[in-house]
Amino acid sequence: MTADQVREAMYTQPFRPFQVRLADGRSFHVKHPDFVAVSYRGRGLTLNDEEGVHLIDMRLVAELVIPEPETSSH
Repeated sequence: MTADQVREAMYTQPFRPFQVRLADGRSFHVKHPDFVAVSYRGRGLTLNDEEGVHLIDMRLVAELVIPEPETSSH
């Protein structure tokens, strides 16, 4: 994954919560764009969740899981 892909997920309008999965199997749920930040140079990722603040090397990000937008049925 690249920093630009994470930024795209962060700034999608309307925002959709997503998961960040790391190469070591850990997973983090991003519930709001205020709870995630990518460093200026794109090398680090900061996530804030119920457990605290996580500083992650972008090279460890294996996958972003972004749910499809819900479609309304009329």
